[in-house]
Amino acid sequence: MGSLFQSEVMCQAQLFLQSEAAYNCLAELGELGMVQFRDLNENVSAFQRKYVNDVRKCDEMERKLRYVEKEVKAAEIQIVENTGYIPAPLPRELIDLEATFEKIETELKEVNQNREVLQRNYLELTEHNHVLCNTDGFFVESSSFTGKADEMYHQEHDSDTGTTSGSYKRFSNESDVEASGSNIQSPMALGFMAGAIHRERIHAFEQMLWRICRGNVFIRYSEIQVPLSDPHTGDEVHKHVFIVFYQGEQIGIRIRKVCEGFRATLYTCPPKKSDRAAMAEGVTTRLTDLTLVLNEMQAHRQRILNNAAQNLWTWFVKVRKMKAVFHTLNLFDIDVTRGTMIGECWCPQADLGRIRIALQRGTERSGSTLPSIIDVVPTTSRLPTFNRTNKFTEGFQEIVDAYGVANYREVNPAPFTIITFPFLFAVMFGDAGHGLLMALFAAALVIGERRFMSKSRDNEIFAIFFGGRYIILLMGLFSVYTGLLYNDVFSKSIHVFPSSWNVSSMNLRYHYSKELLYENITIQLNPRLSYNNESYPFGLDPIWQLAGNKLNFLNPFKMRLSIILGISHMFFGVILSLVNHINHDRIAIFAEFIPQVLFLGILFGYLVLMIFIKWFTFSAYNSHKAPNLIVTFIGMFLLEDIELKLYDHPNQKLTQTCLIIFSLICIPWMLFMKPAIKSFLKANPRPLSVRKKLSFRFARILMQRQSLQEDTVEIVLHEEGNAERRNGQQEGSVSGSSIEKEGTVSSDASTGAEPLESQQELSAGVHSHEEESLGEQMVLQAIHTIEFCLGCVSNTASYLRLWALSLAHAELSEVLWTMVMNQGIGISSLLSGFGLPSAVVMPISGFVMVFIFAFWAALTVGVLLLMEGLSAFLHALRLHWVEFQNKFYVGEGYLFHPFSFKTIIEEEE
Repeated sequence: MGSLFQSEVMCQAQLFLQSEAAYNCLAELGELGMVQFRDLNENVSAFQRKYVNDVRKCDEMERKLRYVEKEVKAAEIQIVENTGYIPAPLPRELIDLEATFEKIETELKEVNQNREVLQRNYLELTEHNHVLCNTDGFFVESSSFTGKADEMYHQEHDSDTGTTSGSYKRFSNESDVEASGSNIQSPMALGFMAGAIHRERIHAFEQMLWRICRGNVFIRYSEIQVPLSDPHTGDEVHKHVFIVFYQGEQIGIRIRKVCEGFRATLYTCPPKKSDRAAMAEGVTTRLTDLTLVLNEMQAHRQRILNNAAQNLWTWFVKVRKMKAVFHTLNLFDIDVTRGTMIGECWCPQADLGRIRIALQRGTERSGSTLPSIIDVVPTTSRLPTFNRTNKFTEGFQEIVDAYGVANYREVNPAPFTIITFPFLFAVMFGDAGHGLLMALFAAALVIGERRFMSKSRDNEIFAIFFGGRYIILLMGLFSVYTGLLYNDVFSKSIHVFPSSWNVSSMNLRYHYSKELLYENITIQLNPRLSYNNESYPFGLDPIWQLAGNKLNFLNPFKMRLSIILGISHMFFGVILSLVNHINHDRIAIFAEFIPQVLFLGILFGYLVLMIFIKWFTFSAYNSHKAPNLIVTFIGMFLLEDIELKLYDHPNQKLTQTCLIIFSLICIPWMLFMKPAIKSFLKANPRPLSVRKKLSFRFARILMQRQSLQEDTVEIVLHEEGNAERRNGQQEGSVSGSSIEKEGTVSSDASTGAEPLESQQELSAGVHSHEEESLGEQMVLQAIHTIEFCLGCVSNTASYLRLWALSLAHAELSEVLWTMVMNQGIGISSLLSGFGLPSAVVMPISGFVMVFIFAFWAALTVGVLLLMEGLSAFLHALRLHWVEFQNKFYVGEGYLFHPFSFKTIIEEEE
């Protein structure tokens, strides 16, 4: 709770790593995930850094793995995910991994290329086979056309020359066409072309041939019934077999060009039937052999992919970890003379021990004899914000961070949002039935979160619901609670306890008989007679569900309840600002916090007090004397005397006048006090003794830091074997430091609570930036004062959305029940009115009721749960972001992004 209430105490540290141990040390830190590194080479181009070639190699290996992954998924092979620990590979394993991936990629590409070539041959042979099989029918159809043309030709020739007709070759090949083209008086010789074309191009192809050849063609086509497979994409392709008869060489050339333009494939087709049958038999034999070869090649490809699928997940993890380590090493500064890599990082102060242990493991793993050093240094830079979360609190923390990341050590609204957010949502969504459905849906996601984890990666919409499963669960549970308070379950009330109202008591004075009660009329109950002065044990009395003036009772009740909740919520936000003032600006405690509490408590706290006074003071017996709270509150500001008093006090007007005066005093208090105090402190700085103390303390910190840096250099030189340093200067320089068992160097100035204290002192006094002028402070304070005073009024009115949405949800639910379910329930009485027997009415009404219930359930889920739930969610979000968090939350920090393998792998997925 402490870390969630405020961010972790962070510190800036320097790392001194030996070059041979740097990779393994960073790999251990990546597994730990508690260090955020700073770039010490900002002025160096990314292409000029030391490990850029290693990063490129990792990118190339990742590209090859993505190619293999694409092929594995295309083959519908399940990738085996290794849930165990996968360490980052050593740098020497880079060559082996490159060779393995290169071999797999080469084999897959060769297999795919060969398979594509064979599939293209298979497609061509299949089309050729269909062309040969369908050509016989085309020749039979064309014989009648050619016979008529032959008869017409000889009749014309005999009438002109007086000779008799001779025989001619009916279907000639291209050589015959060329031979007959030289003799104009020879019989008509036809050439033909056969092939296959896509189904969607056949009509345009036919029209183009007709126009190009001016109608001097004879075309026939037939569809291939079995869909073919595209060898390149693998998609199904529908084609037609066609044959074109023509006369003349020039027309043949034109037809061939049109076929090329429409990507039609032409195949050899002998004119004789016997030759076609022999060719078809040869094509069928080749198809059979090619099928066997394709099956063997597919089996070989499947074996390669199956073997790759077993290790693909592990390879991805190794490559991404290796790439992350090399990328982080590029952030380090390199001391070439001593073979040392120097880095700076942010880390939580509480995890320094774990970081040292990780560095020790990395040093031992690399076999280095020199220790890895971490040195905590004071800093005046803005520290990152780090809040530890788990799977339950993560969703609420993301809601807060979406508005703005908290400043360092600022109060975090997330722990309070865990309760207030679902509660305010439930106030607007109060229905026990709808809340139960929402809670059951969220409970299913929580129980099966391991099973649903993989589905959330593929579906973005489902990932949103899955990520907020605990938020939805609490919203559903709180909605069940508020629904029971409202006594509202699918717009109906539950009669659990006896009602506090009794109709029979009205019979003595108003003569409400049973016959009168059964009539369809509206009667009014007198609370002095019908109410037994005992409160309903829990929630609202169910009799209000039947009352015609239900809204007249619920509207004022929910409106006042929303005002009470809103003012309490805002007051709690102002109280939380005290923690921020204590940690960052103690002047604001007196200059801002106290007047804000007085202003909000005097005006709006008094409004809440008036609501409770009216509830507890007035009853049905003296309700005619109850004042209107709105009139009373307005009269308080106008300093008017109200006729109907809220409480029996002779000085009510005087009391309210004093409250108004005190609240008006708070406005200049907030406006002028803080700039005046800062201006006074600027004109009268701290006493000399305090300044000397701070200067001496800061000098001591700098001396300790300089001494620690010298100690680090001396230790490195000592381990390199410099005997003179070992016997001389090292003894004096190491006297203020100690080499710990974990292989790190620590000093009194860089461990414990000293860094945080030093950082606060430096940021507060020694290295403070130039302060703002009095005019700027006045303008800034005026903005904050106006925003707070006007915000108290507007934010209080904004909380009335709790009442408005609660009323809208209840009324919409009631309308849906009345217009849908009531119609289905009344079907049986409607059918009985036609004189149908009950044996017929019951089955029919039950059958119709099934569809009506399904329609009502669909509208309930789609409209009331999804649409109304989303509306209530957004309004609750606005109440937290604007009305609650602006009382204490600045949200101008930046998140702590540690170097973590887990986060990197999740983002890549």
